[in-house]
Amino acid sequence: MKINKKILGLTGAGLIAAGIFAGCAGGSSQNTTGGNNEKIKVVTTIYPEYDWVKNVAGNSGNVDVELLLKNGIDIHNYSPSVEDMAKISDCDLFIYVGGPSDKWVEGALKNAANKNMKVIKLLDVVADNLKEEETVEGMQDADHDHDNEESHGGENANESHNEEKDTTEYDEHVWLSLRNTERFVDEIKNNLVELDSSNADAYSSNAKAYNGELESLDKEYTQAVSSSSLKTILVADRFPFRYMVDDYGLSYYAAFDGCAAETNASFETIAFLSNKVDELNLKHVLKIDGSDGKIAKAVVDNTKNKNQEILELDSMQSVNDDEINGGTTYLSIMKNNLEVLKKALS
Repeated sequence: MKINKKILGLTGAGLIAAGIFAGCAGGSSQNTTGGNNEKIKVVTTIYPEYDWVKNVAGNSGNVDVELLLKNGIDIHNYSPSVEDMAKISDCDLFIYVGGPSDKWVEGALKNAANKNMKVIKLLDVVADNLKEEETVEGMQDADHDHDNEESHGGENANESHNEEKDTTEYDEHVWLSLRNTERFVDEIKNNLVELDSSNADAYSSNAKAYNGELESLDKEYTQAVSSSSLKTILVADRFPFRYMVDDYGLSYYAAFDGCAAETNASFETIAFLSNKVDELNLKHVLKIDGSDGKIAKAVVDNTKNKNQEILELDSMQSVNDDEINGGTTYLSIMKNNLEVLKKALS
């Protein structure tokens, strides 16, 4: 079964309505001097970005942040509506990931009414730490089916990063690294300060405090991994956690890479993962949020003992309103992931 991809026809329809967006804009609401009462309009694609802005903005009351991918929509399965495109068109700051799932963004920015819009592309912020998508031993070589892609990266993709000519495919799940996130928070802070200098001290203070929490949690991850004799996890699912495991020197096995379109694993893939569970004497098999866990169960059912516990790591690719309203935060999810990781490494 395939995961539905972004429908370029819908995006195209949104771009045709560019004239409507221009009418909605009414000019930029940028407030570089703090001299008017208009709120800074920030639009984010995924939940982590939204939560970071909320933490940096704090109680300033001058930032209105909008989340596009809500109600459980997955980043790989998102196609912007005309309403979404209009929100982007006249915002002051737009934040997006910039990976294969965001091919639609180029058209949205090209047709934006606010030509003074500030843009943060996460992959550009951590360009020196990007990971090429990889296929590890036993991983099913699934079809990504990304829109407009001319080639795929992998272990043979050795070209240097070049925006104009490089077709290397990078893993886009950069938000799952706490260390990357500290850099994203600083970038958000810098942009808010430029847009609203009157609250510069508050934004800087909030960013510093939040990064302190991120750094503290990063140390907890480091300690948890260093104190465990097991350094390998097995995810019987897609694997969007490349940046997380690389931060702490962990090895992994998985059914698919992070952006795979396939959701049904082959017999060979399940057999390989089951054998690895037995070989490494693993007590836990992992799946990701939003997964039905069928592959993980099949892997467990094909092990010798058939008694491994299935745990879930949260990739934050689809966070819904109920979770947000219930107090879920980027930090709370990453803290929960730490507890899952501790158990998986036990």
